[in-house]
Amino acid sequence: MAPPLFAAASSHASLLLPSPSPTVHGSRRPFCLPLRSRRPPVVAAPASGRLQEPGIPDEWGDRSPSAPEPPSQPDPPIDDDEWGRASAEGNSRPAPVTDEWGEPGVPELQSTSAADPPTNDDEWGGDPAPAPAPAPAPAPEEEDGEERREELKRCLVDTVYGSDLGFRASAEVRGEVLELVTQLEAANPTPAPVQATDLLDGNWILIYTAYSELLPILAVGAAPLFKVDEISQEVDTKSMTIVNASTISSPFASLSFSATASFDVQSPSRVQVQFKEGSFQPPKISSSVDLPAEVDIFGQKISLGPVQQVLNPLQQAFASIAGSISGQPPLKLQIPGNNRGRSWLLTTYLDKDLRISRGDGGLFILVKEGSPLLDQL
Repeated sequence: MAPPLFAAASSHASLLLPSPSPTVHGSRRPFCLPLRSRRPPVVAAPASGRLQEPGIPDEWGDRSPSAPEPPSQPDPPIDDDEWGRASAEGNSRPAPVTDEWGEPGVPELQSTSAADPPTNDDEWGGDPAPAPAPAPAPAPEEEDGEERREELKRCLVDTVYGSDLGFRASAEVRGEVLELVTQLEAANPTPAPVQATDLLDGNWILIYTAYSELLPILAVGAAPLFKVDEISQEVDTKSMTIVNASTISSPFASLSFSATASFDVQSPSRVQVQFKEGSFQPPKISSSVDLPAEVDIFGQKISLGPVQQVLNPLQQAFASIAGSISGQPPLKLQIPGNNRGRSWLLTTYLDKDLRISRGDGGLFILVKEGSPLLDQL
């Protein structure tokens, strides 16, 4: 029997030593302790980039505690959205750019593409025809001035209507005519009427006058059975002539006479007139006498029925007289060259329809032949 101390040591050794291994090929494998590797294992590099060696094991195989690792820095904020694109707001840093080798690179600046220049070619490649330039629009002041003049002209024609060319005009009508004439003269669209030959040339029909020398003719027209059909003035700037003509008619015949004058230009609106010749046309005898039913003489109505019955048998005689006279040439008279045959004419308003002139204290308002203003008379 072993002593207690040895038995205790033997039992302790049995706990430390492993059990014998089985015999291989008739021999026993010698007992040996497993060897530990003397080379320390490689530990992954920390964030600082240097390898960190583990602790050195002691004689019992335990390792000493390693040095504490420094705290890792928090990741910088990323401004990319969930698809990896930089967000429009709050993107304070540009996204890193790397080349194919992983090296950081400089981002290339992309130039914005310019818009294609407009082409003026049509679908066949040719240049299209240029668009016509728009006509210049009249200024608002010109439109207002033209409308104002047209309104004044219509008012003037309406005012002189029924005045027998001014012979029967009352004082009130004469005042209204002068007021309208003054406004039209202030708005004259032709500052140089004598030089505006395209407007001045032509035949002008008198619709009103305050000229004293025409009053005898107008008085004849106011007599019973007589009528002033027309007083006109024809202007020809090429021959520098003016022809004043008048026509008076009656139930029996009509008489026409005229006066021809030359003129010299003294200013852009004034001419000097010299009458040279007077002409009387042969009277036109009516082939039939057509008397009105009654006439007004000094405010009394007189019937002409009995006179018409007396003239009916003479119709054939009137027709023969008219045929013999109608072929006769006009009677011409020379006007002596004295101060009586001279006059001056100042045109104060002129347009395509209306002309206003003043001469020797008289006022003349004329409308061009063919103008629609004559339809209002």
